[in-house]
Amino acid sequence: MTDRDLPRPAGDAAADSPNLTARQAAAYLHLNEKKLYELANAREIPAVRVGGKWLFPRPLLEEWLREQAHGGVLTDRLLITGSDDPLLAAVVTSLVPQLGGEAYVAYSPTGTLPGLELLARRRANICALHWGGVDTSAAQHSMLLRRFSQHPQWTLVRLAHREQGVMLRRELSIDGIETLAAFDYRWAMRQPGAGSRHFLESALASRGFRPDDCSVVAEARTEREAAGLLAREEADCAPGTRAAAAEFGLGFISLGWEAFDLALPREIVFRKLFQQLLQCYGSADMQRLATRLGGYDLSPLGQVLGSD
Repeated sequence: MTDRDLPRPAGDAAADSPNLTARQAAAYLHLNEKKLYELANAREIPAVRVGGKWLFPRPLLEEWLREQAHGGVLTDRLLITGSDDPLLAAVVTSLVPQLGGEAYVAYSPTGTLPGLELLARRRANICALHWGGVDTSAAQHSMLLRRFSQHPQWTLVRLAHREQGVMLRRELSIDGIETLAAFDYRWAMRQPGAGSRHFLESALASRGFRPDDCSVVAEARTEREAAGLLAREEADCAPGTRAAAAEFGLGFISLGWEAFDLALPREIVFRKLFQQLLQCYGSADMQRLATRLGGYDLSPLGQVLGSD
């Protein structure tokens, strides 16, 4: 089924409009308006209230129709975005040849908040996220999800606890972030909305420093990009996990532990492909890799946390 195969509401104006009124959407979906309003109020159908009236974005309605028709949009693939993680990247790399031509898994890290934006726009199936220390993560992660109107349909699944801190270029011996902030060390800083930047900003604030105190020479969109800048000696330090530092043979200053979760629509949790992803993350091979990299605790793997 292609976009042109999907039914179009009657009327030239409606056919050209990217947003449909309730009357147009009801005709488009062959529903009565009462049922349409019930679905919209229950947030079971893509809709937004503007000036007291419901509008229904056509592209999202088309995706919703496919969801209903096929038991889930493109159930043979998972598009993962959000935070960077060496172990999750290794899992995806391992799964792809196992799946062959039967299914597809892709991972494109963007940082926590940009990833949630993509999830909300249905451009991705899963967003990896981390925001603050492990003790406050349940509240912080739920708070992030509540920024989006779709959050009642989402849930959180925990992958791991990870050690978060500052990565250091090789042969740089520093024992605290106070020195890195107070003196002219070159930072490869993560972009706003990245969980590792948020963790660093909190750590700096607790020590009386601000992000502006850091001498930033580059902005890295992922932890691996930041680690690459350090490995090439184009910067001295960058926020990131112990695992990312170890992957590139870098030094590391620990700032504490965090929770690493996946946000995803509830209907995806029990799909076979997602369960395969979890099984691979906890496999013996991945546990050995986690031990070699360091900074992982996989004991909470698979915990379903909800989004409230």
